Order: sequence, then structure tokens, then C-alpha cells
Amino acid sequence: MNLTPDSYPIGTPGQPWGATELAEWRARQMKQRSYAADVLNAIDALRSRFDVSTYGEVRYGDEHYPLMAIRSRHWQAARPCVLVTGGVHGYETSGVHGALQFVDQHAQPLSEAVNLLVVPCVSPWSYERVHRWNFDAIDPNRSFRESSPAQESVALMQLIASLAERFTAHIDLHETTDTDESEYRPALAARDGLPFEPGTIPDGFYLVDDAGNPQPAFQQAIIAAVQKVTHIAPADADGQIIGSPMVAPGVIRYPFKSLGLCAGVTGARYTTTTEVYPDSAIATPEQCIAAQVEAVRAAIAFVVAAQRASADML
Repeated sequence: MNLTPDSYPIGTPGQPWGATELAEWRARQMKQRSYAADVLNAIDALRSRFDVSTYGEVRYGDEHYPLMAIRSRHWQAARPCVLVTGGVHGYETSGVHGALQFVDQHAQPLSEAVNLLVVPCVSPWSYERVHRWNFDAIDPNRSFRESSPAQESVALMQLIASLAERFTAHIDLHETTDTDESEYRPALAARDGLPFEPGTIPDGFYLVDDAGNPQPAFQQAIIAAVQKVTHIAPADADGQIIGSPMVAPGVIRYPFKSLGLCAGVTGARYTTTTEVYPDSAIATPEQCIAAQVEAVRAAIAFVVAAQRASADML
């Protein structure tokens, strides 16, 4: 069903939600899958090869979820530190499973060249309910800021602040889905009492670079690798992707810090947000996961090559 603020089943058009509307929205969010079965069990299977830690806990009423981080062993100061995050939006499935698959299949040999920290599922309550928002109808990926209202964002920021190491790269794994336009953006407009302005969903993979710290060569290295796995989103008739100018094939830019985006949380030199399109008629779920994995691998390869080139110049 396509929804607009006028037809959205919660709230009054033009009026922001209050406690009653939030409670009504929350009552509609049903568990559809298990964080314990899908994510925690997969992480447990990695414990023999990686250091696994609980970096926090999300609590909503009588529900609580441990927040898990996976770290490569034997970190060395001379190596670049790379952070991989998934599931900031719980409904973006390939981000979570792409992060887990990357660790299982590729992280161990790559940890000879970089120090790896992987947080596969930042928002477990949302993962179970296949939703963008958390329990409080807050988007964690607009909440990585001081005095954040999102438990999930606060916990990840505290984890990063607790580490002495400075990160060289951060790859944040996301999806753009048809439900962004049919459900989540209408819900956002209804929640905030604002008019809904229809947009378009790009068919294919794309990246979001940081407008405050653009790294075009880094982004294009990822695009070049991922296009071997799945198709890259073209610009629309206005030369844009989701309302932003396409600055290079498959690349747009957002100001990470001012928007409170996860990809801006480390201050790393090389940062990107991946966007897979799982609803494409020419992409399978397996391809979507593979695209996320390939994006991480290409990002790490670029960072390692850049470090070597820098060392050669000394």
C-alpha cells in the first residue's frame, strides 16, 4: 500500500505526533525475525577466530538486547584501523548479513594488514521488527551527535570513544528500499506534521561520500569493485540520486557530521555509506550481501594501498 500523510494510519495531518500517536505506532511494530538466532548465533560462531565483546545494551521496557562488536586479534599500532558497521537501520538486511559474511569469509587474512572492528547490527530492536526507526520512533542514523536521543547511537559513540586508536576508514552498510518511499518517508512526514513530497528510488547500488571530507578516489575504487557483483544506480532525469546531485558514477554527497550520520562518527579520513537496492528485479538477496562484502573489501584494499604509497614517499 502506498501511503501519504493524508492516508497514513497514525496521526492528524499537519500535527506532529504526541505520546498517543507514538504508542499507536509502537503497537503496530511486530517481531518478524530473531536477533538472537540470526545475529548473536552467527557472532558466537566467530569467537574462536576473533575477539567478541559486548559494548553496550539496548533496553526498551522488559526487552533488552546486547550490542556486539567483533575485533580482529593482535592489533598493531602501525596498521590502519578500519570500522565496519551494519544494521544502523534494522530493516536493511544486507548490511547486517554482509558485515557478518565479511568477517566470516575475509576478515582473518585482511587482519594481517589492518586492525578491524566490526559492529554488525547497531539497532537490534529495529532488526527484529524490520524497521528504520528504534522503539522511540527515532532514526539512529540522524542521531550520532552530542546528547543523542537514540540508545543505539550513544552506545556506538561510547565504544569508539573508549578506544585509543584513531580510525583510518569507516564503511557503514545500508540499503535503499521501495519501502523508503511507500512507508518510511510518509511515516516521517506524519510524525513531524510536515507535508510529504514524493521522491524516487534508484535502481542499483550507490555510495554516499562525506561533503565535508570528500574522497572521490576512495568512492570510485569501491564502485569499480561492486559493479562486478551488482549494477550501479544511474542518475535520474535531473542528474540526481534520491534528490542529491550525482558527483561521479554511483556517488552522491551528504554532510555526515551535521546530519548526525553514523559514517561521520569516527572522523576517519576515508568514509562511506553504501546503499544496496534489494528490491531490484535484477538483484538477488545473495547479490545484495555480496555487494556489501565487496564494498568492504575494496575499501580496505584502497586504504592498504594508500598507506603503502605514503610509506614509499618517506
